[in-house]
Amino acid sequence: MSATEPVDGLGDAAQPGSGEVTATVIVNAPARRVFDAFLNWEKQSDWIPFTKVRVVEGDGGEGSLVEAVTALGPAALRDELRVVKVNPPYEVRVVHCGTVLRGPGTMRCTPMSGDRTQVVLHEWFQLPAGPIGKIAWPVLWPGSKLGFTGALKKFGRLVEQGKLP
Repeated sequence: MSATEPVDGLGDAAQPGSGEVTATVIVNAPARRVFDAFLNWEKQSDWIPFTKVRVVEGDGGEGSLVEAVTALGPAALRDELRVVKVNPPYEVRVVHCGTVLRGPGTMRCTPMSGDRTQVVLHEWFQLPAGPIGKIAWPVLWPGSKLGFTGALKKFGRLVEQGKLP
């Protein structure tokens, strides 16, 4: 399945949007350990700022529904994502299928020499608010890129320190 292939039951949420974010980090740990740490959905709350993550349906594997609520003061954003593919220890594919955040995403682990792993997180968001969203994206994108990269770096540190999974 590529990012553009249809995902049964998810309709247009599975289609890539024009908002695209990629973050990459090298983790000094074997790919299997990194992959297992990433799939520990609830522990994502430890490395994604201001966010509480939980599995609301399923066991966290393929077909599961995961909810991530990011709250800053009174403002909260609820992200629902369906796990559509799990290929251990290399790849996890999801579709953000909530009312605001929609579009596919993937996390890939590439084993490297010396028990290191390259982690690439890639998301294709459908931008809300029509033309206004498209105009705002270039302003918001650097913050999204910095946020994704910072969270992924923290994830890597926690794995390296043995705090994840």
